[in-house]
Amino acid sequence: MLYNIAEVKDEDAWEAQSSYLSRATELVREAEVACGRKRTFHIETFGCQMNAHDSEKLSGILLLMGMEESEDDSADLVLYNTCTVRENANLKIYGRLGYLKAMKEKQPDKIIALCGCMMQEEEEIERIKKKYPFVDIVFGTHNFYEFPELFVQSVEEKRQVIRIYKDSSVVAENLPRARKYAFKSGVNIMYGCNNFCSYCIVPYVRGREKSRRSEDILKEIKDLAEDGVVEIMLLGQNVNSYGKTLPTPVSFASLLKQVEEIEGIERIRFMTSHPKDLSDDLIDVMAHSQKICRHLHLPLQSGSTEILKKMNRHYTKESYLALVDKLRDAMPDLAITTDIIVGFPGETEEDFAQTMEVVEKVRYDSAFTFIYSKRSGTPAAKDPAQVPEEVVKERFDRLLARVQTIGAEKSMAYEGQVLPVLCESVNHQDPSLMTGRLDNNSVVHFKGSKDLIGKIVSVHLKECRGFYYIGDTVS
Repeated sequence: MLYNIAEVKDEDAWEAQSSYLSRATELVREAEVACGRKRTFHIETFGCQMNAHDSEKLSGILLLMGMEESEDDSADLVLYNTCTVRENANLKIYGRLGYLKAMKEKQPDKIIALCGCMMQEEEEIERIKKKYPFVDIVFGTHNFYEFPELFVQSVEEKRQVIRIYKDSSVVAENLPRARKYAFKSGVNIMYGCNNFCSYCIVPYVRGREKSRRSEDILKEIKDLAEDGVVEIMLLGQNVNSYGKTLPTPVSFASLLKQVEEIEGIERIRFMTSHPKDLSDDLIDVMAHSQKICRHLHLPLQSGSTEILKKMNRHYTKESYLALVDKLRDAMPDLAITTDIIVGFPGETEEDFAQTMEVVEKVRYDSAFTFIYSKRSGTPAAKDPAQVPEEVVKERFDRLLARVQTIGAEKSMAYEGQVLPVLCESVNHQDPSLMTGRLDNNSVVHFKGSKDLIGKIVSVHLKECRGFYYIGDTVS
């Protein structure tokens, strides 16, 4: 069911879709005339920022086809960009499909499409074919640029169209994109992952690592800067290994230096960093940069060297702590956040105590804490030493309480200071307030007006309320 992609050059991938894009636009126009109104689409994104970035490109394609974006599933075309990191994410999609089936029975010309990581699992494709024949278009993580072609096939041939590639060396450039924010943007620098952590499905659904050419990345960022973007987030499953697959290797540290030189870009963020690949050169570049934000997401996963070995993480508790010391020596004001998994197969109370010890020593600004989720298709799922649910829950609660306490204590250190904040939006609860972020990624709510959105303003952090601040702008 999973096919290998035919050879195609990166620069030709999107260009090859031009005739399909023209025909798709004609089909949308014909449907408009028939129903007497604009055709609408709705994309719902599940999962990570990589998925969100792909969804922006799919939105750009649909807008080029002449459709208008809608807020909900009542749209003429509904596309779910799926996640499969945890199995309950798959169950959520099937629940939503049942709801869409009822809608399609009342609206037969409604188009339902599925894409993303879940679609890279062969058993899920077979399930969709057998139990969800009303789904019109199915594609994976490697060929979202082919959407116009798949759309035309589905509409003209009135059949379910499924196209999944097992892997691909193609990095499609120059795709249209409908950005969510005018002032900040994600930029993919690489795709896929070579790490094969024993609990993770990502390498199997996103494929092996492939880096974009630095010249393509820099051109995209320059274009974004000219369009008013002041903050960029460089995206990859492991940005620290960027450039290793290029004909002429380029290090991530070198790429960051070049990005910093781009006029108009004021803040640079990146994620995610794998501890085993974080180089001294990268630390040096960060320490001397005027634009790279003082925030690093550095996943720990476990503080036990034994569990890290079972996870196939390729570092130890000691090497991780040494790395943190090196980072803090170079940048004392660096905010460090992390991911931690509780209840990995075989985790003992001693292993968990090692994790708590790392939390105490590093004192993370915040942490994403997860209860281990058995993921079919990964080595860890077959491990017989699964930890009892009640034990995992008790450990998780202990960890969460400590992480939150430390995070709140760290936040208090900035209370009373005046710091630059990128204003991002009107506050959802109180429209008299604006919401933005500090360089270290902390959230700030402050008095202001809409004209501040997209600007970096000085804010007096009057009061720390745990994980966010209340402040006032300073002239």
